[in-house]
Amino acid sequence: MSCHQAYRDTVKHRTAILFSTAIILGILFVADLAVGASDMTIMRAVGALFAGPAADSIDAVIIWSIRLPMTLTALFVGTSLALAGLEIQNITANALASPSTLGISSAASFGAALSITFGISLFGQVWLGTAACAFCFALVVSAAVYWIGSREAMHPATLILAGIVMNFFFMALQQFLQYRASPEVAQVISGWTFGNLERSTWTSTATAGAVTLAAALFLVRRSWALTALTVGEERARSLGVPVARLRVEVFAASALLVAAAVGFIGTIGFVGLVAPHCAKLVLGEDQRFLLPGSILAGGALMLASSIAAKLLSTGAMLPVGIITSLVGVPFLLFLLLKTRREGFQ
Repeated sequence: MSCHQAYRDTVKHRTAILFSTAIILGILFVADLAVGASDMTIMRAVGALFAGPAADSIDAVIIWSIRLPMTLTALFVGTSLALAGLEIQNITANALASPSTLGISSAASFGAALSITFGISLFGQVWLGTAACAFCFALVVSAAVYWIGSREAMHPATLILAGIVMNFFFMALQQFLQYRASPEVAQVISGWTFGNLERSTWTSTATAGAVTLAAALFLVRRSWALTALTVGEERARSLGVPVARLRVEVFAASALLVAAAVGFIGTIGFVGLVAPHCAKLVLGEDQRFLLPGSILAGGALMLASSIAAKLLSTGAMLPVGIITSLVGVPFLLFLLLKTRREGFQ
């Protein structure tokens, strides 16, 4: 078999995987719409979806007013966190790096909690003030991690230790806010740490969707440079890749993606770690396939977690952040053991 034929077969195989994942994502999307407190079949959910928001049936009201914003928010939050996690892993060459493990999610959560405590608004909009505070703190921590990592040549141990420090620091600050806040505000902040899709609105859906789309288009244009970086920093520089600028751009884009997720529904852990690794197992390191594959995997993981959160709690939806953490913690332990065997120091 010639090299060209082998390459074409690889492309066909990876394209088939992406197509199959997209089908699975579509099935999970419809299933998430159908699952809930009201007894609704999948056919009724699909019928209500196609009936449109103007329909006067009970099913249409439930789908368009309650479930569809939650499902779309879960989809966009999953894709944004997976995209952020993938690119952070690429630019740091660290399999354990993600918004959660580097403290970016904790910083964004603290920013949101700070906004809730003091009632910060932007252009008269409280939700915009919350998202802006989350982005600012996520950006500050991203810059701090980048600065620390650049001084140590992005050494894996340095990055993870920096992430642990950031996590504990901002968790402590958030706990201080809760301690000093009124009982009502403290309860809101506490609920924020779990990541609850019941906070979803059409505003959160539109904002998260727009940010995810813009960031994906931005990163797609840099897919070749990011692929080159995965084979080594020196090799990437020799190919003309501006490594330092690329890292700054990706950290900023990742901070925006994390803020769009955390700023609306709260902290969602480990999606940015699990989804990219699942995609890498079947698609390899080529960003042309890995980037859309990670997006699809992140959306599928969040939708599956949303379905599980509804099924595990009768009458009220379990915070989806609990489900993702239950999946992510053993996965992180597996990665730690795996990287240790491969010589992680």
